[in-house]
Amino acid sequence: MADRTVENPGTEVPQMPEILERVLLYAINEGKQKMLEGEEVTPFTSLVVHESVFIETHPGNDAEECFNLARHTVEGARGASAYAFCYDGYIETSEGVKDALISEGGVPGEADGYAIGLLYTLDADGKPQFSESPSYIGKAPNFMSDLRDATEYADEEIDDKYTDTLTD
Repeated sequence: MADRTVENPGTEVPQMPEILERVLLYAINEGKQKMLEGEEVTPFTSLVVHESVFIETHPGNDAEECFNLARHTVEGARGASAYAFCYDGYIETSEGVKDALISEGGVPGEADGYAIGLLYTLDADGKPQFSESPSYIGKAPNFMSDLRDATEYADEEIDDKYTDTLTD
């Protein structure tokens, strides 16, 4: 999956909410683990509700369908405090196009989201070899831009079905 443009105005990493930074890293680590286990990374979202994370995959026939499925899921996430959308893509660098796991996300009410990427190469056996740590890519669309902050929703509006725990 590759057809995605993330705006990169420069190399300076902006200040972002801690919960967003944590869920972006969480999603990258989930994607990395799948690849290390020999699985294909189906695009997925990680939604943070309270201290829990809910992961939902977004298989599609093409990149646009995957993004639309992810957007639909996130836009309906009343009470969530952040999300990450993770997929296997590529980054255009000064050294050419590089494969990367990309995690982009946002928080309710903010105009922009942010994207990070973890570069990788495939060794002779087809196993991924990852960079040491993810890098900031740039601004990305925020699927939560029209949502209110999680604390503004009544408890009955928040779905507590989320099962995974967000960890450091």
